[in-house]
Amino acid sequence: MNIDFHYGVVYIVARVGGMTPSQALTVAHACQYVDDATTPGILRFQGGETFERFATAHKTFDYANTENDQNRLVWAPFHFLPAGEGATLDEKAVCRADSAVAREVVRRAIRQRSTEMGLHRLGVTLHTYVDTWAHQGFAGIESPGNRVHSLEAQDCTRTGWLENLTLAMQHLVQHVEADVLTLALPVGHGAALHYPDQPWAKWHYIDGRNMFIQRHNLPEFVEAADMACRAVRAYVAGREDFENEEGMPQNVKATLTELLDTNRIMDDNERLRAICEFVKEGGIPGLKEAIPDYVPKGVGSWKYKATGLRAEDDSGEKPVWGEAFEKSDYRLFHDAVKQHRFVTTQEVLPAHGLRIA
Repeated sequence: MNIDFHYGVVYIVARVGGMTPSQALTVAHACQYVDDATTPGILRFQGGETFERFATAHKTFDYANTENDQNRLVWAPFHFLPAGEGATLDEKAVCRADSAVAREVVRRAIRQRSTEMGLHRLGVTLHTYVDTWAHQGFAGIESPGNRVHSLEAQDCTRTGWLENLTLAMQHLVQHVEADVLTLALPVGHGAALHYPDQPWAKWHYIDGRNMFIQRHNLPEFVEAADMACRAVRAYVAGREDFENEEGMPQNVKATLTELLDTNRIMDDNERLRAICEFVKEGGIPGLKEAIPDYVPKGVGSWKYKATGLRAEDDSGEKPVWGEAFEKSDYRLFHDAVKQHRFVTTQEVLPAHGLRIA
């Protein structure tokens, strides 16, 4: 899933689920920031203080990352949560929608609601949870099961002959890309291109196990939003059995379904802008407000507010450590990330018969 879902849709379901605008913003920002926190390592301060960070994503197009140990600490716990189903490691590492592992990870996040990082932890966890719908069938470790062959998508847009010719050429190129990438990218859904992350996409392929896989993202994305709403309601109520909470009201679900189906702008940031405008105009029943802009890097970002650093990486600069950093969303996010990764890889997955870190 992309920023239109992780930030825009998650903000909507957080508000519908009973959170205040401020709470919903923190959850949505943390949810999206999982895709943007690409700087790992020790942050060093001028006075000698240090703070450890884990990257929750590799930089652009780094599905080709060949360090499998690093993949297991980034892609698996944050983007391709293993379901722990099957007999072999390759089988257990495959991500499945709304798996028992995924529900347990959500419950663990709800259990931390009273901590200072509770909202950030929920946002990180919701990123992982909703991605189980988009990334199902793929694994966050090197696996032959991630191979993709005969990738095709059904385009449902109304276009003229020139646009259809262009689309036909694009599909031809994508066929070649998929066949090449399936050999080059053994981790995640890199060889499936952008299809797993488009809310409206209908697509099919033959996987590395020679199984024909047919996908329709729209109902799966709506289900993911509905379950995320249940998780928010449970978090607000202090209950861990989130699956028993009510999801989105039917009128909200119908409206969101229509929005995700018709908002087919290829640029995911532009799709987010369309969602924000829709909410601002009162398109979602019972919700009419402005969603604040999301700033991933540089001035205005969580990192900048906490440290004053403008660059994407640290660039050798050392900020001043103090109370502002300790109370910052940036610090709380990274502490939530560390907790999520530990609980997922060291407690939940081993309890389901899988040790990957």
